[in-house]
Amino acid sequence: MTSKLDAALSYFHDKISDCIKSGRNISVITHLDCDGITSGSIVTKSLIRSGAKCTVRTVNEFNKNLVDRMKNDSREFHIITDLGGGFAKELDSGLDDNWIVVDHHQIPEEEFDNERVINAWKYDIDGGVEVSAGGMAYLVSNALHKENTDLAWIAVVAALGDRQDQGEKKSFSGINLDIASAAKKNGQVEIDLDILLVGRETRPLPDALAFTSHPFIEGLTWNRDACLSLLNSSGIKLKDGSRWRVPAELTEDEKRTLLQTISKFTTSKNATEIMDELVGYTYTLSGEDKRSFLRDAREFSTMLNSCGRIRKAGVGIAVCMGDRTKMLEEGENILLEYRTLLRTYMNTLSSERWRVVDNGKYVMVDGEGLVSENMTGAVSSLLGGSQKNTGKIIILRTNGEDGTIKFSSRKSTGCKSEVNLGLLMRSCATKVSGVGGGHNAAAGARITKDKLDEFLGCLEENVTRV
Repeated sequence: MTSKLDAALSYFHDKISDCIKSGRNISVITHLDCDGITSGSIVTKSLIRSGAKCTVRTVNEFNKNLVDRMKNDSREFHIITDLGGGFAKELDSGLDDNWIVVDHHQIPEEEFDNERVINAWKYDIDGGVEVSAGGMAYLVSNALHKENTDLAWIAVVAALGDRQDQGEKKSFSGINLDIASAAKKNGQVEIDLDILLVGRETRPLPDALAFTSHPFIEGLTWNRDACLSLLNSSGIKLKDGSRWRVPAELTEDEKRTLLQTISKFTTSKNATEIMDELVGYTYTLSGEDKRSFLRDAREFSTMLNSCGRIRKAGVGIAVCMGDRTKMLEEGENILLEYRTLLRTYMNTLSSERWRVVDNGKYVMVDGEGLVSENMTGAVSSLLGGSQKNTGKIIILRTNGEDGTIKFSSRKSTGCKSEVNLGLLMRSCATKVSGVGGGHNAAAGARITKDKLDEFLGCLEENVTRV
């Protein structure tokens, strides 16, 4: 780690230690997606261990109204995770020095000199692929007390939830790789190279294939009957007596047969990309029950995303904090509801073709009146994983609160565009008095409805520039 990052971690340690010693109440505010839930949970757990008086809550986005509410909050210090980039000036004005942002999204240059902003990009770390907010939360928590190294597994889930497994065969790089190695050394995570089907150790083969949505395979994803038919045609033994076999029980020869069968089903120019997406490193959480869907770290991350997206983020936080009873059962029900919603959205987008305009290099998707604003990121990610969108940029919009329009953009599988979506969304939103930002390959924005045409014009003018 760089000396600047070491200094930032020391600042966090000293600042939070002073808060705890003086008995100040600390508020943790975090985003409602997987990375937000995990980063907020990591910080909260480390605070509780250190004897802090603290609370944690999730929000959909950060804005000036939230800063005003924080100013009038009874809590005396605020830690913001996976949010807050671009708001340092407002935070300084409203809260003086009683705040810290721990994040990994790209920020304006003027925030680089603010010691209260602990952001990956300030330390020459690519927050898009090398570390998540959960990873940054792990670093600051580890700086608070060395016993917090046992929170590494949660940061692994965070990185997977933010789809930062972008190395060869879905491997990690940078800080993420260091954290995964620490979790493996702790005996918390087993890392293997395998076929990437949902519920590798828990779901019957037809269900595992049907629930796999990254990549999104037209005709198979969420179509159990089609998956069952395909598996029967492969000759793979699907049952052991009366019990369905799960993906982890497949032999190496059976895995090769399965991949070949899926490849023949796709019969498209994108078959190679789909096969690449289906094979990679798996992350098994050793501490979870072998019969639990949480054992697969990717499915754990999907569950956390689902909790936030349907406004039940507290369930996800409770599970991250250790609840494996009522909240775990609730989390499984939420995951089912979430997948049902996604299936409805994708089926409707497929049937109502007027909603999708393909301009060759980018795809504009109108989700107004259909997609909930909390679900835009999940839907744009699915669209980005669809074989028909390979190589393109996805831009999805839907209705937001208080007369706003919410945008979510993604670079699809195989997209070679050099456009930085985070910077694009921020610059176009700023031109119309909106807010935007994110990462190179995934970003979002919110604008007022009256500025829609102007904002779309800015996007269309700049999205294909290299």
